[in-house]
Amino acid sequence: MKLLRHGLSGAEKPGLLHSDGTIRDLTGLVPDIGGHVLSDAGIAMLRGIDASTLPVVPSGTRLGPCVAGTGKFICIGLNYSDHAAETGATVPPEPIIFMKATSAICGPNDPIIIPRGSEKTDWEVELAVIIGTRAKYVTEAEALNHVAGYAVTNDVSERAFQIERSGQWTKGKSCDNFGQIGPWLVTRDEVADPQDMPMWLTVNGKTYQNGSTKTMVYGVAHLVSYLSQFMTLHPGDVISTGTPPGVGLGQKPPHYLKAGDVVELGISGLGQQRQDVIADPE
Repeated sequence: MKLLRHGLSGAEKPGLLHSDGTIRDLTGLVPDIGGHVLSDAGIAMLRGIDASTLPVVPSGTRLGPCVAGTGKFICIGLNYSDHAAETGATVPPEPIIFMKATSAICGPNDPIIIPRGSEKTDWEVELAVIIGTRAKYVTEAEALNHVAGYAVTNDVSERAFQIERSGQWTKGKSCDNFGQIGPWLVTRDEVADPQDMPMWLTVNGKTYQNGSTKTMVYGVAHLVSYLSQFMTLHPGDVISTGTPPGVGLGQKPPHYLKAGDVVELGISGLGQQRQDVIADPE
């Protein structure tokens, strides 16, 4: 099942993608795509609905981030062996964890906003893991039982803010519209193997990233279990699991986004995104 949120920013409504390709409205049936709705019981309830009876959402309606109520947006750095190699970094002995501010979250086709003073805004296609039930001190064997589903995310990054200025990575990762999530949350039963998913990203039609979750250093089950040893994971929390090679920082010479560019990205089975790159209107 593919769950989504549609409508104006800040006023999104719950919905799903019907098998006929139309978006159907879930308003009145669930409060949003978050909280208890993400549990196995909540998803089973939605699966029992005859989607053909639901109202059709008009074509062209904006899609919002596919999950609501995200308390934590957790990112994993250098989690692809081939990406670590392109940046000249060593594969870490344990997952590198950093946070992206939840205010960065936006819809899958909302623009990438180049922040004031930025000259090194970069792209990163990533597999997002969306937590469905509370997870604390869980084992790898049980970790995936706490996952509601998966989505595409673009972990947009400003490399100068991230690397060249003192402090942690967070400020280079948290600018407005630096976290497109969607177009939909694909429930975990529809993902046969999260460690075998081709992924890609283009800028102005040129392919820069063409990888697979196969080259993750630390897989989804390990990450969920690992994170749960340090913090309780709650429904709606998002784990962005790292990016394959081909980011702008890794080009020779490095290549970064500018206003007027168009970024497209996707993961097999999870859909795709399209973003116009614009200067910060403020």
